[in-house]
Amino acid sequence: MAVSICAMLRAGILPGAFHLIFDMAHWRHGCPDKDPLMPSTLELIADIANLIAVLLAARNSVHTWSLGIVGCLLFGWLFFTVQLYADVTLQGFFIVTSVMGWWAWQRGNAGGELPISRTPARALLGYLALAVIVAVAYGLLLHRFTDAYAPLVDSLVLTFSVLAQLLLMRRRLETWYGWLLVNTLAVPLFASRELYLTAGLYGLFWCNAWYGLYRWRRVLQVQERLA
Repeated sequence: MAVSICAMLRAGILPGAFHLIFDMAHWRHGCPDKDPLMPSTLELIADIANLIAVLLAARNSVHTWSLGIVGCLLFGWLFFTVQLYADVTLQGFFIVTSVMGWWAWQRGNAGGELPISRTPARALLGYLALAVIVAVAYGLLLHRFTDAYAPLVDSLVLTFSVLAQLLLMRRRLETWYGWLLVNTLAVPLFASRELYLTAGLYGLFWCNAWYGLYRWRRVLQVQERLA
């Protein structure tokens, strides 16, 4: 069952996650001969945390945010080890917005719970255009100044994830269309870096996005009937 961040701190889960990250960092740099094994261990733990978090999001549960913070910390380190720097940046963004989303879902509607709503079509088109422009610009910067792998695709994953996350924070139905696009791009990207478990996880995320879209539509229909 999902718990709050405070509860996880009391239970030692979050400190344990930090300890695990730094232990793995030491293992990676201190034991080069074990490098091929390290990402798979970290990958497994990160994938489990993030899988539970997105399942909670599809079920419209506020606890998605607290568990998501743990998963983002672990994913950030994992992506750093395989030169997916745009995804490292993305995890930092997710951590910040998870705190904001946690508050918004509980108190963002004049002190009450935020309802599911739709995004106006014109605004959504503007958001999509901006996401593409930023992705191209950031991808070019990564290509020019870093050893990033697949910088353009990685940047598209980043910008559309940012857009989907912002929509999720506001409990907008269109968030699930965003996650469908993100997961469609992410599966082959991670598989090409031999992160096969994570690629499979994002395949599950893709299925979960369809489930989330279905479930949120039903909740929205109930809200509209009662309005």
